Amino acid sequence: MNICVFDSYAIITFFEKEKGFEKVIDILTESASGKLKILINIINWGEIYYIVLREQGIKAAALFEESFKKLPVELVYCDYSLTKRASEFKAFNSLSYADCFAAATASIYKATLVTGDKEFLKLEKEIVIEWL
Repeated sequence: MNICVFDSYAIITFFEKEKGFEKVIDILTESASGKLKILINIINWGEIYYIVLREQGIKAAALFEESFKKLPVELVYCDYSLTKRASEFKAFNSLSYADCFAAATASIYKATLVTGDKEFLKLEKEIVIEWL
């Protein structure tokens, strides 16, 4: 089974119906049919939650949380090896620490990272990226 990893950009694109959201819908549909597994790191989930909470308030954050639970996306929790890999990405690249967790998740699970965040351009030789 193929695996992909969403970063916060992909989820925000989906919920806000920004450019590229149709591609996210296609990926979610493929996952719902059992042909693809979608992961998101808990750090990236938390990044989305705090952005929604900060910008739209507690009701919107609660709505995001409930809506997210209905998506065919699995949360990945950080362990030693994932955190170490994220730290290695951070040490040698100018990425946010949260972005490093998305990259580390893709790296460890040998998955494709789905994003539109151009910060990941510098990692194209290390991980597979599907651009929104």
